[in-house]
Amino acid sequence: MPSIMKTAGVVAGLAAVACALPAYPKLNARQENLYSLAKRQNAAAAALGLQDVDILQFALTLEWLEASFYQQGFAQFPDDQFKALGLNDVQLNDLKGIGRSEQAHVGLLQSAIAQAGVQPVQPCQYNFGFTDAAGMVATASILESVGISAYLGAAPLVSDGKILGTAASILTIEARHQSFIRVASGVAASPSPFDTPLGPKAVFSLAAPFIQSCPGGSNLILTAFPTLTMTSPAPVAGVMALAQGTMLNFQSDAASGAKFCGFTNSAAPGGTAFTPFDAAQGCALPPNLAGTVYVTLTSDGPASGVLTDDITLAGPMVMNLS
Repeated sequence: MPSIMKTAGVVAGLAAVACALPAYPKLNARQENLYSLAKRQNAAAAALGLQDVDILQFALTLEWLEASFYQQGFAQFPDDQFKALGLNDVQLNDLKGIGRSEQAHVGLLQSAIAQAGVQPVQPCQYNFGFTDAAGMVATASILESVGISAYLGAAPLVSDGKILGTAASILTIEARHQSFIRVASGVAASPSPFDTPLGPKAVFSLAAPFIQSCPGGSNLILTAFPTLTMTSPAPVAGVMALAQGTMLNFQSDAASGAKFCGFTNSAAPGGTAFTPFDAAQGCALPPNLAGTVYVTLTSDGPASGVLTDDITLAGPMVMNLS
């Protein structure tokens, strides 16, 4: 099964700013932390020998998924279901415009890959599991968040400046998509001052449950981590208001070997906050997390806050915190 992806120049751009300007302004501690996090999370992907065209194929896989998501959703649900959510005519048109943007991203990436002499990956068969417009909008918010994290995480792997610039132009649009969907859903447009990068395998693991099958030649080299679901508190579509220390219970086929929960978020020192995991009691929600949080089960909980593929046992799953 293929994967998801969206690449961005934000992290690389921060580094460029620090080099191009005089002695000031330099990257602050948080920005240095995010830049280091992106590089660390992608070390395993670099070891796989991924080239720029592989990154583009990864991005195209995600764009196909997103474009298909919006196409299927708007074909399945009538306008009045979206208006019942409180969307006016202008907002509904903007939401449909997101689907058109995703299709345009597909075309751009197909062209770039073909110009490199490589056959672009084709769309897969998907099962998004939505049953109404409300579920579609909630899933859209997750997909856009994951896309942003995917582009940020892939940025350090891209060697060609033109490709990085193209990816950055997509990232900025994806960020606007996410903000619009959050506002239309009645939650904060920008709950955190920074976005969170994810490595390719983590991104693929989030995309894989939506993918049923793919045409020959359109499967990527990545394999997904075992899935992770939250059983308590009961998951809700949209934003959850949870106090620090709240006990969270998770279910996964890989849970028996887990010792920690990892909460990856831009506010976590080192990139990921770890709390001890017990199969019966779960794990406690760390403090100071907001916005999109990626949860994993891990075999270790490094004090450095560094989450790597070799200690990841299951996940990630997405939580949106107020």
